[in-house]
Amino acid sequence: MEFSVIQYFDNGAYEVVRRGVDAQEAVEAAHHYCGSVGARLGYVTTVIIVDDDDFRVFQWEHGKGVVFPPEAAGREPR
Repeated sequence: MEFSVIQYFDNGAYEVVRRGVDAQEAVEAAHHYCGSVGARLGYVTTVIIVDDDDFRVFQWEHGKGVVFPPEAAGREPR
């Protein structure tokens, strides 16, 4: 299975920062973008990981932290 990592910005734009990577690389990239300067300042509003069927498997939101999957909600990515 392959994954993509996408970050969304406060102006409505988005950027696919990884495409077609394995799970480990996707998680490491998401962790990086969730902790970036842009994310800390609120310019990056959302970071998601989607699988190759376009199902969302992870979502982080500025000011909320991890909101999906539900069992991880309330915890910041390590």
